[in-house]
Formats: sequence, C-alpha cells, structure tokens
Amino acid sequence: MKVFFAKGISTIAITSLLVVGCQTSDSSESDSADNEATSTSADSEDSSESQEQASESHTHENEHDHDHEHDHSHADDEEAQQIYDGYFEDSQVEDRSLSDWEGDWESVYPYLQDGTLDEVFTHKAENEGDMTEEEYKEYYHEGYQTDVDRIVIQEDTVTFFNNGEENSGEYVYDGYEILTYDAGNRGVRYIFELAEEAEGVPSYIQFSDHSIYPNDADHYHLYWGDDREALLDEVTNWPTYYPSAMDGHDIAHEMIAH
Repeated sequence: MKVFFAKGISTIAITSLLVVGCQTSDSSESDSADNEATSTSADSEDSSESQEQASESHTHENEHDHDHEHDHSHADDEEAQQIYDGYFEDSQVEDRSLSDWEGDWESVYPYLQDGTLDEVFTHKAENEGDMTEEEYKEYYHEGYQTDVDRIVIQEDTVTFFNNGEENSGEYVYDGYEILTYDAGNRGVRYIFELAEEAEGVPSYIQFSDHSIYPNDADHYHLYWGDDREALLDEVTNWPTYYPSAMDGHDIAHEMIAH
C-alpha cells in the first residue's frame, strides 16, 4: 500500500506525526503488557484455586477411604470373634490342610499343674462369673489332661512325644465335621487319618482351633484315637497345644487376652 504526502507539509508537522505515532505505539505496548499481566494473574489465581480444590478433594477421598477401611476392618473383627465364639453358617466352613498346624507344639497341662495358669482362672472367675477360681481350675484340669506333652507336625508327618518316647505317622485329610454343643454354639473338627499303620500313633487325629477356614493356627485342641465317630462325642477332654517357643506366662497372658 502506497502512502502519498501532500506537498508543502512542514517538517514540524511531520515531526509531530512521528511523536504522536511513537506515543500511540508505546501506549499500545503498555496496554498489552498490562492486559498480559492481568491475564497471568487471573490464570495464576485460577490455577491456585484449582489446586486447592484438587487437594481438598484428594484429602476428602483419603478420609473416605480410611473410614471405609476402618469400617471394613471392624466388621471383619466382629465376624472373626463370632466365629471364634462358635457362631457361623455352614456355608462359611472350608477344608483345611495339615500345614495349618505345622510346627513344634507343647501341651499346656504342665503349666496348669505347676500353678502358672492360676492367673487365668482368677481372671475368668472375676470377669465371667460362671464358676469360682477353683471350679475353673478343676474344669480345665479335666480338659487339658494328657500324657502327650509335645507334638511336632512337619508336612504330612505327626510326631507324638509321650513320657520320653516319640512315635511318628503320616496322615491324610479325611474331611471335617460340624458339632453343636449344649450351650448352643458350634465347632468344627478337622479330621486326619493315618495313611499307613504305624506303631504308637492313633488312627485318627481331630483338630479344633476355633477357626473354620484355612489359616495358620496359634493354638489348638487335639483329639486322637482309633474310632472316628467316638472321638466326635468327646467334649470333656481336649488336650491343648501352644507353640513350644512360648513359656507358661506367655501362654497365660494369651489365654487372658481371649
């Protein structure tokens, strides 16, 4: 595009035009810079607000997840306690393998005999109130009584330690039985049968540990003998075993906790 200047325009006029042009250019650049600064400031505020909203949302989600996990854990604890107490549905019961009881186990009967467990009976008398301390001790004396003071379970082999002698046998899973007790609660016996005849060991062993699905036992009651059905009727003598690494006081405190 060509620009034509009229003849006779003075130098002053031209100079004035140039000055006005420069001022206009400077003013435009200044306005542009101000607009850009305002836009940047607004963007920064929007970004900061978005970050705060995202942070608040993330915090709320974390709190919600924590509350959900806490509620879920609490519900699991309640269900586990109900099962431990003997209240469950048949559909909840699952098969288990001998590995759930693998380890080196000691009988608690010697600790009853030497008085180590007396604090357990005192606690029961004071907090449960069904019997006196002496009555509890007599009741558990009948329950814990056994001459098998140690049992070692490794893979399919169970070794019984009885009066200085040890005898071993291999056992295979023979299912479970659900029993209902006079008090109205129930229990599950997990049964294993001797695979091949062996000297000094029973044909059947039956575990009861207040659990109804696969998990590592922390203690158990064991019934043994050569008559599978007759063992199911035994509910007064239930030799009880805890890990051999625990001493009598550890066992007593564990019993009190339950």
